[in-house]
Amino acid sequence: MDQRIIDLFDEYTHAPLSRKDFMERLVKLAGGTALAFSALSVLEPGYAAAATVVPEDDNLETEEVSWPGDGATVRGYLVNPKGKKKRGAVVVIHENRGLTPHIKDVTRRVAQAGYLALGVDALSVVGGTPADEDEGRKLIGQLDPLKNLNNYLAALTYLRGRPDCNGRTGAVGFCWGGGLVNQLAVHDPKLNAGVAYYGAQPKAEDVPKIKAALLLHYGGLDTRINAGIPAYEAALKAAGTKYELYVYEGANHAFNNDTSPARYNAEAAKLAWDRTLKLFKEKLG
Repeated sequence: MDQRIIDLFDEYTHAPLSRKDFMERLVKLAGGTALAFSALSVLEPGYAAAATVVPEDDNLETEEVSWPGDGATVRGYLVNPKGKKKRGAVVVIHENRGLTPHIKDVTRRVAQAGYLALGVDALSVVGGTPADEDEGRKLIGQLDPLKNLNNYLAALTYLRGRPDCNGRTGAVGFCWGGGLVNQLAVHDPKLNAGVAYYGAQPKAEDVPKIKAALLLHYGGLDTRINAGIPAYEAALKAAGTKYELYVYEGANHAFNNDTSPARYNAEAAKLAWDRTLKLFKEKLG
């Protein structure tokens, strides 16, 4: 697919670009309405076809849980491997459209690897993630950033207090969630491991507060997010923070999202996931 079309879709999903304006520009780039809708079919997510771990997996236990947040009750999707063993726990942080079926699937993947996994619904404080992704993006943009951060910090506290958690915690997030992983690392000194997929970087002056081991994944074609890499890496080195940073050449923003064929990069996604699980094994037990 023409990289200009992928870049336009990235602009649409991350900037205040209306659906109407997006479609008008897409039709021009694609060379016609039919071709535009054909491109759209491989850009927008197809959740049913991409589920990796089915919700009914016999080796997993799933439940809807809640905990007190900053002025509101926060809800999430908790997945635990069957058995009474205490485990490390991982908060899974969604993209800028809410707790979608894809992120629930990722939460099950984390649990399948042996961890207590919690997919937080940031939009639960406004009624929950809607089916309409445009509405989800709109609602994400209306969240109070500080209260939202506090809600995720409370999620980590909730996990540490569970009897099936061994006390060690990690976080993995994608896009909007990747940026939030960086913020959790800054604001939670108890966090053991943070994995940020193509996430916005924190301020350089905040980096010395980070105690967690970080793993940072970026797509080589993602110029928007990658612009922040040099300053972040310089700050990490200056602070002596334990981190690994990888740029996957030829991969786009959202390369891990296997519900979007145009941007999904199977090779980069597998390598990044293997590295993610390696860090969790080292830091969470």
